[in-house]
Amino acid sequence: MSGTTTAAARRRRETGAGADRWVVLVVLCVSLLLVAVDATVLHVAVPAVTEDLTPGAIELLWIVDVYPLVCASLLILFGTLGDRIGRRRVLLLGYALFGVASAAAALADSAQVLIAARALLGVGGAMIMPATLSILRQVFPARRERALAIGVWSAVAAVGAAVGPLLGGFLLEHFWWGSVFLINIPLMLVSLPVGRLLLPESKGERDGPWDVVGALMAAAGLFGVVLGVKRLGGGEDPLSVFTAVPLLAGAGLLVAFVRRQRRRRHPLIDLTMFSRPAFSTSVGCIVLAMLALVGLELIAAQYLQLVLGLSPLETGLRLVPLTVAAMAAGLAGAKLLQCFGPRTMVCAGFCLTAAAVVTLTAMGAEDNAPLLLTGFVMLGFGLEVTLFGAYESMLSEAPPEQAGGAAAIGETSYQLGAGIGIALLGSVMNAAYAPGLASVSGVPPRDTAAAGHSLGEAYEVAARLGGGSGEALRSAARHAFVHGLHVTLVVSAGLLLVGAAMALRLPRAMECAEPSRAEVPGPREAGAGAPVRVESVR
Repeated sequence: MSGTTTAAARRRRETGAGADRWVVLVVLCVSLLLVAVDATVLHVAVPAVTEDLTPGAIELLWIVDVYPLVCASLLILFGTLGDRIGRRRVLLLGYALFGVASAAAALADSAQVLIAARALLGVGGAMIMPATLSILRQVFPARRERALAIGVWSAVAAVGAAVGPLLGGFLLEHFWWGSVFLINIPLMLVSLPVGRLLLPESKGERDGPWDVVGALMAAAGLFGVVLGVKRLGGGEDPLSVFTAVPLLAGAGLLVAFVRRQRRRRHPLIDLTMFSRPAFSTSVGCIVLAMLALVGLELIAAQYLQLVLGLSPLETGLRLVPLTVAAMAAGLAGAKLLQCFGPRTMVCAGFCLTAAAVVTLTAMGAEDNAPLLLTGFVMLGFGLEVTLFGAYESMLSEAPPEQAGGAAAIGETSYQLGAGIGIALLGSVMNAAYAPGLASVSGVPPRDTAAAGHSLGEAYEVAARLGGGSGEALRSAARHAFVHGLHVTLVVSAGLLLVGAAMALRLPRAMECAEPSRAEVPGPREAGAGAPVRVESVR
């Protein structure tokens, strides 16, 4: 009897049955919030870092980019490692490393130290991100409850991305730039013991050895591809050695990784998941959604500050409605999914987002606050509905024992889509913007070429020229930027409609084959040896 009771209690702890599931969700959301905030909090601190540490141009680029680059590269490695040695264990190690790296970044006295600390933060983030989603998959075996949990999880991610710049700006007004990293330490000191006490441990398949070589191939391949894509997004020459070589080498390693996984008896990632239409379509929808929209986020920030002349704080406040709409969509996502099903929900989300993008083509050189408010609200709600439906379908389609690998694939798709979007839409923007400056009278060809790189550089050239030529260049640059923004918005809308067509391959209805909450025993039932109908956790 005592053996039955112990086994039932252990199974209950592993699956998070009962009210404790929601406490676990809170802990996981705090983890995600930290990673999401850290991805954007440094952006507003770049001028202060530049003044204090005086990094070179290449060093400054690495200070900003090394965190997302390392994080994206290691998601598959740590996601599958968590399936092998325990997801909670990897998550707690990520907490500890994140705290140590935050302290090192805050106290960095040189650009090199800060780059190394940011790289360690990326390693910690790669441990935390897939672990939160895979633990959520195990803790909520019933799909209806899991959908609600994923909605809360995605709403927190939206909050983190928006809070980062605002929090960074507040801290910089009162403290030095290192304070943007110090805020992580007390939260990690609390998260470590709380996570160890409350989070359930779970593992995936343990048959066969862990494919260390495959994990390193995936990490190196993703590093090369993401680095090459980021350089393209920064306007680098595609044929440059530092752009083409990482792209080609990374792509080659990823092809070799896929071939290796197909040959192995116990692969690192079960690629047969991609043969399931719902899984592969969900991954494609995540890539397309981010590809179409992340580049627009960067361009929109430039529009608000450089064209409309808003301050960074005013820019952040203008984007708050987008975040609020995304939060609302995340919280309502579970209900929408049950009412309409994955196919209709994701397809409608893409269409609403495309409509928002088309609405924003009415933006001009003068401020139109009601138009921006309407467009941003539609954009935030539509994007979050799309990503929620895609993530939920992808995670529900994956086998429980592959939860870490599936979560890593989803997060990697998100990062790759974002990087490709910046590169693609940035190229479209530059191609539409630069010709508008070719016919400005009184501006030397060399200055015209420099102004064609970006609106910020055009303003610098205009200020240096002064007089009528400078004013003419400044006016032409503003109108050329708005024209380029319109072209970019149209291209983005087209990509979103492609995503809507792709979403038609998703299931029509939400299939809830998992046990409901009522089928999972409470403490007394588990203690009495009642049967536990849950997905296996090995």
